[in-house]
Amino acid sequence: MKMLLRTHGIVLHSASKCHSFFFSCNKLLSTYGGPFHEAKEKAATASFNPSKPENSMNLGIVRQSVDDVCHVLESGPWGPALEDSLSALSDVHSPELVIGVLKRLKDVKTAINFFRWAERKTDQAHCPEAYNSLLMVMARSRNFESMEQILEEMSIAGFGPSNSTCIELVASSVKAQKLREAFDFIQTMRKLRFRPAFSAYTTLIGALSAVHEPNLMLTLFQQMQELGYEVNVHLFTTLVRVFAKEGRVDAALSLLDEMKSNSFEADIVLYNVCIDCFGKLGKVDMAWKFFHEMKAHGIVPDDVTYTSMIGVLCKGNRLDEAVELFEQLDLNRKVPCVYAYNTMIMGYGSAGKFDEAYRLLERQKRKGSIPSVIAYNCILTCLGKKGMVEEALRIFEEMKKDAVPNITSFNILIDMLCRLGKLEAALEIQDTMKEAGLFPNVITVNIMVDRLCKAKRLKEAYSIFQEMDHKICRPDAVTFCSLIDGLGRHGRVDDAYRLYEKMLDANHAPNAVVYTSLIRNFFKWGRKEDGHKIYKEMLQSGCSPDLTLLNTYMDCVFKAGETEKGRALFEEIKTCGFVPDVRSYSILIHGLTEAGFARETYKLFYAMKEQGCVLDTFAYNTVIDGFCKSGKVDKAYQLLEEMKAQDLHPTVVTYGSVIDGLAKIDRLDEAYMLFEEAKSRGMGLNVVVYSSLIDGFGKVGRVDEAYLIMEEMMQNGLTPNVYTWNCLLDGLVKADEINEALVCFQSMKDLMCTPNEITYGILINGFCKIRKFNKAFVFWQEMQKQGLKPNTTIYTTMISGLAKAGNISEANGLFQRFKMNGGIPDSASYNVMIEGLSNCNRALDAYALFEETRLKGCNIFSKTCVTLLDALHRAECLEQAAIVGAVLREMAKSQHASKTF
Repeated sequence: MKMLLRTHGIVLHSASKCHSFFFSCNKLLSTYGGPFHEAKEKAATASFNPSKPENSMNLGIVRQSVDDVCHVLESGPWGPALEDSLSALSDVHSPELVIGVLKRLKDVKTAINFFRWAERKTDQAHCPEAYNSLLMVMARSRNFESMEQILEEMSIAGFGPSNSTCIELVASSVKAQKLREAFDFIQTMRKLRFRPAFSAYTTLIGALSAVHEPNLMLTLFQQMQELGYEVNVHLFTTLVRVFAKEGRVDAALSLLDEMKSNSFEADIVLYNVCIDCFGKLGKVDMAWKFFHEMKAHGIVPDDVTYTSMIGVLCKGNRLDEAVELFEQLDLNRKVPCVYAYNTMIMGYGSAGKFDEAYRLLERQKRKGSIPSVIAYNCILTCLGKKGMVEEALRIFEEMKKDAVPNITSFNILIDMLCRLGKLEAALEIQDTMKEAGLFPNVITVNIMVDRLCKAKRLKEAYSIFQEMDHKICRPDAVTFCSLIDGLGRHGRVDDAYRLYEKMLDANHAPNAVVYTSLIRNFFKWGRKEDGHKIYKEMLQSGCSPDLTLLNTYMDCVFKAGETEKGRALFEEIKTCGFVPDVRSYSILIHGLTEAGFARETYKLFYAMKEQGCVLDTFAYNTVIDGFCKSGKVDKAYQLLEEMKAQDLHPTVVTYGSVIDGLAKIDRLDEAYMLFEEAKSRGMGLNVVVYSSLIDGFGKVGRVDEAYLIMEEMMQNGLTPNVYTWNCLLDGLVKADEINEALVCFQSMKDLMCTPNEITYGILINGFCKIRKFNKAFVFWQEMQKQGLKPNTTIYTTMISGLAKAGNISEANGLFQRFKMNGGIPDSASYNVMIEGLSNCNRALDAYALFEETRLKGCNIFSKTCVTLLDALHRAECLEQAAIVGAVLREMAKSQHASKTF
């Protein structure tokens, strides 16, 4: 860099040697506003003539010197020894020799080392051509790491890359698919106030259009206008096509308005692009407008125009208009437009009007044009979509009279048969294809692998993959993805991961779809750590996640119970430059609701609305469930009505959430009305919905209604699960219908529904409630015989029952056993035992437990303190009584303070 801070003049040691160099520098520096004047350039040009004998001799010497330097540079790695070898050569640092060497070199690091060495030796800055030659080395090797530094040096020196260098750098980046690097190169040139070449802009815009990067294209297009380059209709057409294909209609229309304001006249190519692209977006009326506008401007629609417009009308279900336009095109034509015929045949087929499609085939034949294989493939495709496999097989045989089936024809049939589950027939078609001299291509393999995986025939799918002849038909990313997903979905995640490694070995870069499948399936089969590892691997490989992957990952993380990680992933969506969509919000709301944070639903719902998200059925269901679980049932009911008003059909999940929400807050009549509404809509209600109503009616003592709902459920062919039975049992116990509860319990076992610990807990509580402790103990023992471990609630119930019955020794033994088995008694357990021991005149034992309770941080009830205090006074344990009395007074003061507050 210090060389460049000197004067831009270059000392010429030998006039005879440096004529060509002087000429190159003059030309470059004058081009970029350097210090040389036109007069000097003319003088240099006049003085140098390559045909003169002395100049030819000098060129020969330079070539030999370049060969010697290149031989040294190739002899080993750069270091002091290699520098000494270079120094031993004569005139090795002369400008023309440096340029000659750089033009030969292919390795960027070697080129930069030599470039710097020569600079140090001469103690002078390099000329423009030397810098351009170095940039060309970067272009040839497609290594652009040091490019920005070189450009900055050139800027300080007062010159920039030549047009040819600029174009070559962009072209090399495009060939290497390093489009972002090419874009950054142009932006660096603009930052340094260089003027990138016109062709560099157009080349990069064309390449970006192929990968659908409209924003980068528009930036380059606007820069061209700022630089004063004359943009043309072709460039406008390229941008309009990409923006329209991306669905950004407003941006595309804005470009068209800008074109018209600049007095550009649209040509037939632009109109055809607009008709095709806007039509494919479903903007049929807009496509019609362009069609009529071009005619009004005197542009005669060609076959492409008519065919595109016919296709747009067919896809828009405006078949009559398509037929009318087709007849206009076909009128008085001796030679039919084959493309229009194929499009119209596809239109008839898509509409299910196969007779009309067949008649069009015959009409084409009468006009002397034999229908091509494409026409028949259109019909086969439409028959496949309608599931008309027999008719498709008939047409397949019929087509052989006019056209030879190609590999696409066979693939359509194979795909159709696979979709209908007729895999054996599909394999037979594959054999027929081979007999016809056609061999399965990668599309054929992908169809078979995908369908076999979905049919759980993984062995056959993997066999087809292994039998592929990689010399003729190499598996592509879709092949790997289908098989990886198939293996993962059916639990063979290790095999899926091994296949992913094979994919890497085959130099296939896994895309976001592959990583999404691996993450989802590792989490699905309980291997969340491996799922996290895959996500990290993806980031390290340089593969950028898409929104689908991030949504899937967030969903998996929430389901794995990692709530905070789920929250972080929602924020990461924004960090990655994506706008969270309706699915992102739905996953977040559902995950937080399941984790007990349903109260956040309200805030997230309105954030989603403010962002402009259009709620679908899944989103409504998620939000409604969140509102119900956070107690905002009226808001959930309102959303249900809003959903119906927007022609979105509520599902059994929607009704189930609201019914459950209403039942939990004892609005049972409203819940039942909604239940009847769901049935009147023909909705198949599930066990969950019935259980919600049974639970609601049971808890408020309306046991008869709970019974009726249970009977209706069973009459509809639904089998109650353990939760349903528990709801009914709990209702019966609360209504003191313990004998009916026993009948219900027996029915449960008769219907092969295995009771769980909650079932036994309900019955034990019921018997303790009516002081039938022996019966409760029978169920306690039965429960343990079934291998079920009593939970804290059941222990507390039994301990309380025994203590109240005066069996304090048994209660205490059970209490101690509970602690020995690792159980953590709650406040209720401690209080029950303290009261029981106090009532049985075991004051000191009760006091010891009192101290343990305080040490554990559990609450002590005032009633418990009073009972203990009386027992201690009776036992004349005055010191302990004083402590209990002090605790009781503190509790009274605390309660009084809270009431006053």
